[in-house]
Amino acid sequence: MPYTIARYAGYCAGVRRAMEIAFNAAREAREKGIPCYSLGDMIHNPEAVNALKKEGVIPVKRVEDAKGGMILLRSHGVSPEVEIACKNQGLIVRDCTCASVRGLHEIVRESGKNGVPVILVGEKDHPEVQGTAAWCPGECYIVRTEEDILSLPPLSEALAVSQTTFSPGDWERILQKLQERIPSLTVKCTICPATQKRQAEARALAARCDAMIVVGGRMSANSRKLYEVCKAICPKTIMVERAEEIPPHFANIHKNHIGIAAGASTPDWSFKEVVTRMNDMERIDQETQEPVANVEQEVQESQEAQALTMEDIEKTVVRIRTGQTVTGTVVQITDDEVCVNIGYKSDGLIKRSEMVEKDVKLGDEIEVEVVKVNDGEGNVLLSQRNIVNRKAWEALMEKFEKGEYIDAVGKEAVKGGLLASVEGGVRAFVPASQLAQRYVEKIGQFVGQPMKLKIIDVDKQKKRIVASRKQVIEEESAAKKAAAWERLEEGAVVTGIVRRFADFGAFVDLGGVDGLIHITDLAWSRVGHPSEVLQINQEVQVKILSLDRERERIQLGYKQLQPKPWDNIEEKYPVGAILERNVVRIRPFGAFIELEPGVDGLVHISQCALTRIAKVEDVLQVGQPVRVKVLAVDPEAKRISLSIREALADEAFVENESMEIPGETEEAAPAEEAAPAEEPVAEAPADAE
Repeated sequence: MPYTIARYAGYCAGVRRAMEIAFNAAREAREKGIPCYSLGDMIHNPEAVNALKKEGVIPVKRVEDAKGGMILLRSHGVSPEVEIACKNQGLIVRDCTCASVRGLHEIVRESGKNGVPVILVGEKDHPEVQGTAAWCPGECYIVRTEEDILSLPPLSEALAVSQTTFSPGDWERILQKLQERIPSLTVKCTICPATQKRQAEARALAARCDAMIVVGGRMSANSRKLYEVCKAICPKTIMVERAEEIPPHFANIHKNHIGIAAGASTPDWSFKEVVTRMNDMERIDQETQEPVANVEQEVQESQEAQALTMEDIEKTVVRIRTGQTVTGTVVQITDDEVCVNIGYKSDGLIKRSEMVEKDVKLGDEIEVEVVKVNDGEGNVLLSQRNIVNRKAWEALMEKFEKGEYIDAVGKEAVKGGLLASVEGGVRAFVPASQLAQRYVEKIGQFVGQPMKLKIIDVDKQKKRIVASRKQVIEEESAAKKAAAWERLEEGAVVTGIVRRFADFGAFVDLGGVDGLIHITDLAWSRVGHPSEVLQINQEVQVKILSLDRERERIQLGYKQLQPKPWDNIEEKYPVGAILERNVVRIRPFGAFIELEPGVDGLVHISQCALTRIAKVEDVLQVGQPVRVKVLAVDPEAKRISLSIREALADEAFVENESMEIPGETEEAAPAEEAAPAEEPVAEAPADAE
């Protein structure tokens, strides 16, 4: 009884990843001493669910039933509300959502945000469909049949997507009806490639077999679809969850050719048990049909059967093929090779150069790939490195499909760009135009430098990758810019970094977006250049004065957070106080004295000297230190009247109380009578402050 095993059978990449995360999470939870829950069954296969239960994973129907532990979000995905509920309850979340399902969520979410209705083709009661519909912020209609399409409201435009495990044939039929009904229909086929491959291969296998066995959970949508596809072509198709469900003598009844397929959620061990069961049934049927010549021969055969060990039996039933991944036990180690028992009629050999785990020991279980079933000398050649390379490539392709970034290190500058080593040792080419936002003259500066890249082109046959560092920089900058605009508001005080100067002000990086401190907002006093107040790369606190989101302009203030020089001015400079300061400006009506940055006082021309003068420049110069007396302070008008004359008179009086003020004549009227100090200040031009 020959039988053929479907090439694509058992766990797909998404389900395998989900189960690996689940098993690792169960171990992590045990180490932390906390319970581990799964929100519903991790996958639709009872064998896999029972295996997780043995590891301590407890299925729950509601988030509220999981308390004080870790929760696994199953491969079918969940709604945004469920994810929020898990976080609000303080649970440690491990997301096992299939990458294809997560991609479907993003497509639906973006379409809903843009106001385009979504038509989701799939089973209404399936958890993947329910979770996906919840990700759409707008209108989302679920259809499965032509009747569902007829019940849709009139739509001028819509986006059509499908459940990832939906039948490609049914999808095409429903799509045709949707296109007839909706004038502007955008179509995105979101059926998982693994589903399409399995169904296509199962269809071809069923066409050339006399009977088919489909292994998978009855609650699994992809396994049921696989069964329906095979049944439509090969009527003698059965579906089983475990090997024990295969009818007795099934192998003998269908002697010509039997095909075996397995759904994407079928564990490897369930699939292998079915293969083993088929071989056992064939052997038993053959034994019962062969007449025993005599009692002596029957006894001899019985003794030989009893002498068979379980290991011998397994060796007779295990079948391997090139490219297959198997698990074996290390039975011998030499300097050049490692010998592994994979349950085949002969052990497998791994060259040291093909080993990834260098410190393996006798008895270790390792995962290997079959390179050759027979190398010409009866040996099975194995490799660990191929598995690592394949998994690394699959992981990169998954990130490529999701648009995720990859970590890389520059390795070699070549003509036209840079060769970089990415995750898993795969090499990627980065064109010179994709290295930075501006032209790069010296590509060699990136050699040895870690960087993030985005895959922009893939040659899957040659396994070549073209990546971009420029797109990562642009996308991250855009994300930072958008996030910065979201959190900024007028009147807020924020922290930034001074990045560059201009004659009219300083530009400050606010974490993704730049704002300008105009030179007039740098200090309360006059500033000739921003460098007089700030330094490049200085961290500063600034106040947002205005936001122009359309023109993307932000006006900042620095002086607004500094003490105002005119606050408490009467206390700092009381009337009658004697001060020593410098002359900063000279005008025809007097001289301005800087008391402190931002605060100038005026010495009227009549108060510049003990005697009358014609011009201020006759007795004073800019920068000259002088002693002045405070005559009057007006905080509201921001004016301070000063006198050099009275300061000198006070000093003379101290030295000699009877000293007369020299130089006075009858024609020289007292300064106060000639021009009171307050009046010229009021008449001073605008720059007198």
